[in-house]
Amino acid sequence: MNLESRIDAFVRLGSKIEALNRTELAEIAVQAKVQNPWFDQPNVERAFRGIAFMLKREKLSKWLANYTLQPEVPRIVGVIMAGNIPLVGFHDLLCVLLSGHLAAVKVSAKDTLLVTRVIEWLIQLEPTFKRSIQVCEKLDQIDAVICTGSDNTARYFDYYFGKYPNIIRKNRTSVAVLDGTETANELQSLGTDIFSYFGLGCRNVSKLYTPSGYDLRDIFPAWEGWEEVIHHNKYKNNYDYHKAILLVNKEAHLDTGFLLVRETEEIVAPTGLIYQQSYRERDQLRELLDKQEDKIQCIIGHGHIPFGKAQSPEPWEYADGVDTMDFLKDLF
Repeated sequence: MNLESRIDAFVRLGSKIEALNRTELAEIAVQAKVQNPWFDQPNVERAFRGIAFMLKREKLSKWLANYTLQPEVPRIVGVIMAGNIPLVGFHDLLCVLLSGHLAAVKVSAKDTLLVTRVIEWLIQLEPTFKRSIQVCEKLDQIDAVICTGSDNTARYFDYYFGKYPNIIRKNRTSVAVLDGTETANELQSLGTDIFSYFGLGCRNVSKLYTPSGYDLRDIFPAWEGWEEVIHHNKYKNNYDYHKAILLVNKEAHLDTGFLLVRETEEIVAPTGLIYQQSYRERDQLRELLDKQEDKIQCIIGHGHIPFGKAQSPEPWEYADGVDTMDFLKDLF
């Protein structure tokens, strides 16, 4: 199968996903939530929309025009997927298959149903891909590997797969930079960056950088549309737990009733909590961001990714800033 045929298959997959009706999406979401309680219907739908957003012919063609992708001998690339948000491993699978290599997929136990469903759809649309995808319990016959996990699992991955060409990803989070000129619509959109997927994704904002003297309480009304998150049992348990710790330790914080805000230099906030840090001037802000560069997935704000777009990456926006397609090209 040549590159154009591979692109065409994924374009058709995107069209199929876009054509899913509310009943079909609801049925899939119910099954997914049984497997992972965090995967409620709005977030499953959001994940599908994100995939369809990226699988446009003009986008895929523009992206892949930068690479030569027709290996003489396809390699077997292990893809170890995370399960923190629905279908988070899809982009790695997309890259491997579009590159012309073969994918040996280790699906997260927390996201088996959605990933296997999408693979089934892809093979139905393009049966040739059946020879290119294998869902595995163990990755013992691979030529390279792409792994996504936590800082702890990264050490495990490095121990077992360090001998192969690899991309091993660790914990990352995203931040938003406010300058005080944001519109009401932009602040509402920031709520999407914070609360979508219950804040569990590496592209979710878990830290706010604000100008000195900025009163965060002025933003809270813009986020009222997200107060329903507190009705999710697992989210509420996290919120209640961290609220109790803050109260017992008498730590200063703000509370919207569904999100806690604490001022700190830390950057990776737990679920139900967001961190905030003030800056005096742009040079100081740059220093603060550079200091956390290895932990920041993306930056939201004026001059960066627009508010509300954190979870809508283009296909050429790679996790951790590592060019996955360039890595795969070098395996030829």
